[in-house]
Amino acid sequence: MTTHPDQSTAAEAPSGERANREAKLQQLRQLGLDPYTARKFPKSHKNAAVHETFGHLQPDERTAEEVAVAGRVMAIRNSGMFIDLVDDTVKLQIYTAKEDIQGRLAPIMKALDLGDIIGVRGTVRRTKRGEITVDSREIVVLAKALEPPPEKWHGLKNVEQRYRHREYDLIGNEESRQTLRTRFRVIQAMRAFLSDEGFLEVETPMLHSIPGGAIARPFVTHHNALDIPLYLRIAPELHLKRLVIGGLSEKVFEINRCFRNEGISPRHNPEFTTMELYQAYADYEDMMAITERVIAHAAITATGSTKVKFGETEIDFTPPFRRGSMLDLIREYGKIDLNGMDDAAARNAARNAGVEIADQASWGKVVEACFEHFVEPNLIQPTHVVALPKAISPLAKANPERPDIAERFETFCNTWEIANAFSELADPQEQRARFEEQQAQREGGDEEAHRIDEDFLKAQAAGMMPMGGLGIGIDRLVMLLTNSQTIREVIAFPTLRPRQTESESGDS
Repeated sequence: MTTHPDQSTAAEAPSGERANREAKLQQLRQLGLDPYTARKFPKSHKNAAVHETFGHLQPDERTAEEVAVAGRVMAIRNSGMFIDLVDDTVKLQIYTAKEDIQGRLAPIMKALDLGDIIGVRGTVRRTKRGEITVDSREIVVLAKALEPPPEKWHGLKNVEQRYRHREYDLIGNEESRQTLRTRFRVIQAMRAFLSDEGFLEVETPMLHSIPGGAIARPFVTHHNALDIPLYLRIAPELHLKRLVIGGLSEKVFEINRCFRNEGISPRHNPEFTTMELYQAYADYEDMMAITERVIAHAAITATGSTKVKFGETEIDFTPPFRRGSMLDLIREYGKIDLNGMDDAAARNAARNAGVEIADQASWGKVVEACFEHFVEPNLIQPTHVVALPKAISPLAKANPERPDIAERFETFCNTWEIANAFSELADPQEQRARFEEQQAQREGGDEEAHRIDEDFLKAQAAGMMPMGGLGIGIDRLVMLLTNSQTIREVIAFPTLRPRQTESESGDS
């Protein structure tokens, strides 16, 4: 039996191969062996369990115990005598005697192709060469692959096809499988860690009447029955704080999908995952401690260590992380001191240092721009950047000794922001003033500025206790823990432009 030709894409098999596979499916149906009518196939073992259970067998030793295994055919050798069967664990070798291939199993073996799903019953032995092998007594075709799997050594070669047809990428690429498995293990580990810390996992709406909780441009949709615009959430922050205010729990968290109508880059996807938590009677210092602990826990879960390799760089997530104020870091890396300047002086100083600054930029916006320009490219090891301007922190409590500075930090690693946290602003009157300032910025053309959220202000008016809040970007954290150079590697189905039809591309 021949193997399939090398494929650069998964969903575009040569028409002759597709026709050949469909003909084999028809042959099975004519014999009453339609694979799609199979109701189930009870497995006794996964492949890894077969290797483990029978690992004691010596070369050329066999057992009379029968196993039932199932998976995808990824290699066929010696005219079908040997098949590599892969499930969600490891590869397992299947042996079928020549007389069975030519005799009772001939109809099935003639119809078999790479990518087919089969079930196998048989006994286990270790070959003379040391390979754990199932000697087949019965082979059942459970699904016929009408498209071939990717070329087995390299998987899909077209990068866009890898993301557009992730299922084919996963079939042919063990590294992709491991990356996504690590992602979901990290999420499980974070969930378990926070539960052990006494946090209650909650759910909040994904459709908001007012987008809030972050400075970002939202996606807009429309509710037909209510005839109102709605927004996909840009952050769950305000609803989570309302749950704490209401006394549901003093500690809550949500692992949530957020949506921001912004550009796509190696670090940005319009749909992304964050973990946000809020803790009553805590402040940003407490949030800093739990940030370090949960990230270190995630690193150990993913790699077995708090030290991980990203490219050629070793990143050390061992607590405590470095700390530095935003103004001090700008002085260190940009040789510019913005402390104590008014808006105009700050704009001039930044421009003289080579930073592009908008004509109406406030002191806080200038500080933010200088930080992005001078500091971010240098933050490789985990670093808490503290003491951000209040003007760019509309939901954070001000430092009582420095009213223009917020009790807030952002955690950076590999030049990326991976966490954001602060002591939550609890004063409803000051919060209204901050919202009104943000609203004025919106009316001045800043589409990402906050709107006034009357529901949240009413919640604060009920009495909001001191509170610390934290958000961690799971996608970027997983990128670091899996040495993935683009966010698309760690999202199972990243956002892509729809494929053009032939008529749309002008080929019809």
